[in-house]
Amino acid sequence: MTDSWHTLVSESEFPAEGKLATRIGGWHVLVAKTDDGFFAVNDRCTHQAALLSTGRIRRGAVMCPLHGARFEMNTGRCIGGAYKDLRNFPVRVEGGAIEVCVPDEAPGMDETPVVL
Repeated sequence: MTDSWHTLVSESEFPAEGKLATRIGGWHVLVAKTDDGFFAVNDRCTHQAALLSTGRIRRGAVMCPLHGARFEMNTGRCIGGAYKDLRNFPVRVEGGAIEVCVPDEAPGMDETPVVL
């Protein structure tokens, strides 16, 4: 499987609340700005398939709005529950633009959130 870089927004246009949810090639991507930089994860809780982007991000971790599981944004590791880790995506800032690298192949059902 190959991966491709995609430009999201300029660093100066990144939302003040510190997170941006988007879709790239079928992937639901949550990008967050933490004290350690920009990080991106699959915007899908591994427990109940909820969109994580509707949850809070604090101290570098996103909290699932359904059941409170927490996941580190920099690694995707579950730190607040016994759930599978999130897929994380490489992020870089090139020429002032935030870019995310996602697989070229669309996600399967096990990596797609339930969106009502």
